[in-house]
Amino acid sequence: GIESQLKSALAPSQLNGIDASLINTVRPSSEAVVSDFNANDSDGSLWVAHGGQISVYDWNMSHTATVRTHLDYITSVKRVRPEIAAVCSLSGWGLHLYNMANGSRVDSFEWVDPTDVRIYKARVHAIADSEDSIYASYECQHGENCVLRIDKSAMKISSEIGRMMGNSAKNMVPRKLAFLSEMGILVGSSVTSGAFGYSGYIRIWDPRTREVVWETNEPGSGRSSRFGDSFADVAVDYDRLSLFKLCSKSGDLGVADLRKLSDDPWVYLKEKNLSMRNVGGNGSGNFVICCYRKQAFVGREGELEVWSRTVADEDEGTASEESYRRNYVDKAEDSERGIIKKIEGG
Repeated sequence: GIESQLKSALAPSQLNGIDASLINTVRPSSEAVVSDFNANDSDGSLWVAHGGQISVYDWNMSHTATVRTHLDYITSVKRVRPEIAAVCSLSGWGLHLYNMANGSRVDSFEWVDPTDVRIYKARVHAIADSEDSIYASYECQHGENCVLRIDKSAMKISSEIGRMMGNSAKNMVPRKLAFLSEMGILVGSSVTSGAFGYSGYIRIWDPRTREVVWETNEPGSGRSSRFGDSFADVAVDYDRLSLFKLCSKSGDLGVADLRKLSDDPWVYLKEKNLSMRNVGGNGSGNFVICCYRKQAFVGREGELEVWSRTVADEDEGTASEESYRRNYVDKAEDSERGIIKKIEGG
């Protein structure tokens, strides 16, 4: 029984973005360019995909295992059971489950439709899971896409959700998936960028009925405020049951209560500190957002900042323009390390 005591003695305090600092850098020994990773909040472990391999680091960031998959390059990795990793690659097709204890592939799932010959070799773009299901977004070569729900106990595809043609930005494959067990909903989003700016959608399904219960498209009609300032990234706050979006032109952060969604549910956060009000809001470059422990971590190119609730507003149910404050997580030299591509908390 000493391990639990050792963990509590060595574990850092609960992650607070305002006081966070760089504690460790993980570099896999082979094929060291990390393509994706999954931080686990349950046991503090980190599952890292690099090349066609998956490496596991425990709560103390000590390397515990590395498994070689049949894929040359893994684009997404997700821990779906204590020893099982779900992996996929945009250079291959299907969703594959690997046992990290013995390195074997235990199952794989492909999207097939006997009535439609166009459905073949579908690539997986995003993975999410719940207590009893795995959700994966599939896309065929011509753009046809959907989300498949996989039953964890039976290890079979149980239903098909949100099938779309993929011929426009509103119908593209979801690049992000999140399941909120408290509300029983699946949130999917997709963002594309080009010479004419950003465009994308946020769509919420009820997996039981497979129906869309709410959606928004940007750019789109019905939003008199912020028209033309499409979001560059979207994240779900599981603790506060909120949606966050990062605007592509202004760089502003918007938040919406998932329990009170409407045609225009966004509240745009305002920086209280006047000297920082125009910092980081140039609206250009690479944007990433992640919500963790009631905080929103934002990456702008190489800069990392955190938005957190003030103590006075902590107990309030709804967010207002000034209910969050912004602080920088890293130092000036940290922002020169390179562009931030992904953020996760665990």
